[in-house]
Amino acid sequence: MTASRPGRFLTLEGLEGVGKTTNLAFVESWLQRHEIPYLVTREPGGTPLAEELRHLLLNPRTEAVDPWCELLMVFAARAQHLNTLIRPALAAGTWVLSDRFTDATYAYQGAGRGLPLPDIEVLENLVQRELRPDCTFLLDAPPEVGLSRARDRGELDRFEREKVDFFERARRIYLDRAAAAPERYHVLDATQPLAAVQQDMAARLEALRP
Repeated sequence: MTASRPGRFLTLEGLEGVGKTTNLAFVESWLQRHEIPYLVTREPGGTPLAEELRHLLLNPRTEAVDPWCELLMVFAARAQHLNTLIRPALAAGTWVLSDRFTDATYAYQGAGRGLPLPDIEVLENLVQRELRPDCTFLLDAPPEVGLSRARDRGELDRFEREKVDFFERARRIYLDRAAAAPERYHVLDATQPLAAVQQDMAARLEALRP
């Protein structure tokens, strides 16, 4: 935490069906109990324009989407999200809790689509400058587990329809990034009982309190 950015920036990451929605609600309730000002958002999305881009990105379509087009739409939505919502909230001392952020871009567009990770890093630095999450909760589970849960939820979006090997590549990148920066990432075994996952999350949240 710095004087110029007093709020905390928390992100939840992971493959489809690992329990991000449930655990996002848990973190939100923790923030409420501790009377910490916060806002909850998501990527892609978070603002009206960014939500329009989310719709374009996620909806199944007959036209093949070029991976570079997909990547640039993700960062276009992120630029709008950061500059109109996230940065002002953090500057005001509000904690920001986001369902996904740039780690998902490395996992899905980088590993999944096969785009060069250094090019994603260039866009990350251009759009975000110095801003990175203070803590990233990575909910980890084998792709087969998460995809089975996702199918049980109903109709699949464009990403959820990808094959297992897409998600296996994405998972490897997630875990590689977490191993490279353990001070930011908090990896949680999403196959264990929910109570155990959330107990672990609560301990990490306590450590982030001022």
